[in-house]
Amino acid sequence: MLPHTKKNHPPSMADVHEPLVRRKRKTVLVDYLVQFRWILVIFVVLPVSALIYFNIYLGDMWSAMKSEKKRQKQHDDNVQKVVKRLKQRNPKKDGLVCTARKPWIAVGMRNVDYKRARHFEVDLSAFRNILEIDKERMVAKVEPLVNMGQITRATCPMNLALAVVAELDDLTVGGLINGYGIEGSSHLYGLFSDTVVAMEVVLADGRVVRATKDNEYSDLFYGIPWSQGTLGFLVSAEIKLIPIKEYMKLTYTPVNGTLKEIAQAYADSFAPRDGDPAKVPDFVEGMVYTESEAVMMTGVYSSKEEAKRKGNKINSVGWWFKPWFYQHAQTALKRGEFVEYIPTREYYHRHTRCLYWEGKLILPFGDQFWFRFLLGWLMPPKVSLLKATQGEAIRNYYHDSHVIQDMLVPLYKVGDALEFVHREMEVYPLWLCPHRLYKLPVKTMVYPEPGFEHQHRQGDTSYAQMFTDVGVYYAPAAVLRGEEFNGVEAVHRLEQWLIENHSYQPQYAVSELNEKDFWRMFDASHYEHCRRKYGAVGMFMSVYYKSKKGRKTEKEVQEAEAAILEPAYADEA
Repeated sequence: MLPHTKKNHPPSMADVHEPLVRRKRKTVLVDYLVQFRWILVIFVVLPVSALIYFNIYLGDMWSAMKSEKKRQKQHDDNVQKVVKRLKQRNPKKDGLVCTARKPWIAVGMRNVDYKRARHFEVDLSAFRNILEIDKERMVAKVEPLVNMGQITRATCPMNLALAVVAELDDLTVGGLINGYGIEGSSHLYGLFSDTVVAMEVVLADGRVVRATKDNEYSDLFYGIPWSQGTLGFLVSAEIKLIPIKEYMKLTYTPVNGTLKEIAQAYADSFAPRDGDPAKVPDFVEGMVYTESEAVMMTGVYSSKEEAKRKGNKINSVGWWFKPWFYQHAQTALKRGEFVEYIPTREYYHRHTRCLYWEGKLILPFGDQFWFRFLLGWLMPPKVSLLKATQGEAIRNYYHDSHVIQDMLVPLYKVGDALEFVHREMEVYPLWLCPHRLYKLPVKTMVYPEPGFEHQHRQGDTSYAQMFTDVGVYYAPAAVLRGEEFNGVEAVHRLEQWLIENHSYQPQYAVSELNEKDFWRMFDASHYEHCRRKYGAVGMFMSVYYKSKKGRKTEKEVQEAEAAILEPAYADEA
């Protein structure tokens, strides 16, 4: 019984926070394959990952040595190759268009099984260059396969950074724009796609257009985020830059209490109730370690001179032998509040080495000092290699007995979301990261609650509602205890909770949504407008079809090619 639960309450009240009671499950062969997977990871995945990372680094350095003019010329040539390839497609014989990227290369956990059916491939692998860093316009022009590690390596020495830098090195600009991207600065700047100034897109008919929020392609500009590349091929983007300083002054604040009290402390850490903008940090995140313990972290950019003043502690968290960041932050629960200075680029990528806390499942001893000192320099394993080497049985095991989901919920409902996750999944740690969801000129796939601006809730403004990403990444406690856990049902209940609470599920994750519920969660109107206007119907698969779990049959492909999709609106309650 939890400390805050009273025995005399009726079950509906007393058990609101209690996890579901589950039966013990039998151990099967795949349990042993997962348990000893670390052998394959250490002797195959980590060494090969290191070689791949080194090869990518050399490629990035070679690209950086070229002049901007030469990089732009190569970009223009590659765009024309894409146009030429699209025009080679025979609509009567060839399948729907998608990239030539192998299914296992994607960082997301969703099954990319649509590529097992008939399709027409277009190779975008050459689009991995930073084209320009414009210090006057404060814009970075980059190709879609540029990743976060590459862009921070180029911009941080200039004391510049993207307004939103997703934490993991391997996350690419294209994925973060076409899908979803967030970081601890999103409470100021919104999602990654909100920081985009312009997009260069190859349309279904081969036209190359530049879309901005106020030109003739503004509808396409607002339609591409969350579309998963189903409106056209993004071949470059101009993204907002901001000035930064060399260090992040990070304050770790422990929180003890109920999940609702933790949620309130989290909101107070970045959205002061008196509305004083001076109290709003540059960065914020929270980690919930148990149903009664959490640590809130708030960061402010600081100069090298300030960080090196006598008495200030500098912590270079990027060194391979350092404790994993989430475990370092957890020490605040015993130490109490403390402050330290972290080199800014190392802070941006603080979760890369241990993949948040997934590294603990992949390598159970990976957080031990001896491993960090001897082999920590090989971390992290490439997610694409982990997927490529897991096989069908292990992949299905993770879908059934593991959770990797993000819940984008209004800030005032974070406490309810935490209680839901504790009751249904009992997964810890949990990640909390706030983001603005802007009220845009058009109703896009994701949008704030109608009338939010009149409620004057904590964190909201007249032009944006404050949401939070509740990151649920780990094995449920039931699985760790050897009990039964139905991952399919748990994800289905999570999705229904999100729909009922005007919340969203990023499409990188495994989804159990049928088409009707998918369009209950997301709004189809503007997306379908863009699909028709820009010739994507019958050329690119729909976003639901692309996100749908499981293999796609030839019949489904043919139906998707022939269909003129109608908006699938849900019945309003």
